[in-house]
Amino acid sequence: MKPDLILHNIAVVTMAGGRYGLIPRGAIIAHRGVIQWVGEEALLPGYQARRTIDGRGRLATPGLIDCHTHLIYAGNRADEFEQRLKGVSYEEIAKAGGGILATVRATRRSSAEALAAAARPRIRSLLDEGVTTIEIKTGYGLDVENEVKMVDAMALLEEDLPVDIFRTFLGAHAIPPEYRGRADAYVDLVCDEMLPAVAHRVNSVDVFCESIAFDLDQTRRILQTARRFALPIKVHADQLSSLGGAGLAAEMGALSAAHLEYLDSSDARLMAESGTVAVLLPGALYYLREERRPPVDLLRRYRIPMAVATDANPGTSPCFSVLAAINMGCMLLGLTPEEALAGVTIHAARALGRETLVGSLEPGKQADIVLWNIEKPVELAYYLGFNPCSAIIRHGRVIRR
Repeated sequence: MKPDLILHNIAVVTMAGGRYGLIPRGAIIAHRGVIQWVGEEALLPGYQARRTIDGRGRLATPGLIDCHTHLIYAGNRADEFEQRLKGVSYEEIAKAGGGILATVRATRRSSAEALAAAARPRIRSLLDEGVTTIEIKTGYGLDVENEVKMVDAMALLEEDLPVDIFRTFLGAHAIPPEYRGRADAYVDLVCDEMLPAVAHRVNSVDVFCESIAFDLDQTRRILQTARRFALPIKVHADQLSSLGGAGLAAEMGALSAAHLEYLDSSDARLMAESGTVAVLLPGALYYLREERRPPVDLLRRYRIPMAVATDANPGTSPCFSVLAAINMGCMLLGLTPEEALAGVTIHAARALGRETLVGSLEPGKQADIVLWNIEKPVELAYYLGFNPCSAIIRHGRVIRR
């Protein structure tokens, strides 16, 4: 065999099983976009590759994964940021017609092309930090036409950016103003019209299960409809109250439950039994200045995989740096650097149902590899505002060097 790529003279951080798995002087062989071999350079098979790259001792990790974002939207909510700094709560802003609904109004006025153009620099910021897979949610259209438009924008972005986009339908993000006081009627629209319109074009379905959004019965109905379309499910759960969204997510076999500030022990046990991943979003805690934290020790006790994501959105986490999310995961949530890195690699992949394809440097997985100008993996959590990414390989091809 003459493989396409041999990468040698690197310190390999495999992240297999959620551990660093460090190989201090390692090498990787990739062919047709897939990793064929990973190990010590001294044991490197004697192949002649079409391309050989000397890593010059740099650190190699899997391509990073941002598994929870709301990157497609119009406008911004900087004014709300200022309001919150003056003491107005997130819930008060939402009840006054701000919050998600402010972004809905701006997004409805924009074309798919304009939405894609606005999202490109946000996504490029993440790509520059070694992100090779991004989940993007809809949820700022809140009617059939505009939710479809958001999916159209995702397709435009995937055409010209070197990233794998995991598309999530979040039509149940908020109740639009035209359905105020008629939440069940809006759920009818989500289930009967929106989901059929996008089901063949998205990878999963999410619901914001919370007191200011959708209750347990409404969430269950939407998730059951998603299942009829054979779509994996996810839930925004227990962010503002202990409503039981995480327990419902686990009961229904969801890929992930996100936020989890009010997660209790009984629902954590259910998540452990179902394999539902906990997606932690420290950017939202930072921007909302929330004192309540997800119960990391409880998640550890039940051995629930913890993903970490930016939650990039215009209101509660205008954060477009996965490296900042890693740092905040450690500093705000008490994750170890190893846990935080697992959170944006193997556990993030699991939160998307793609752990057999990406998230670690192992034979049979996609050859998404990032080279860093650092000596130890802890440095990815240590720095804030510094990007040591020096080369990116996606699907076995160098896209930045």
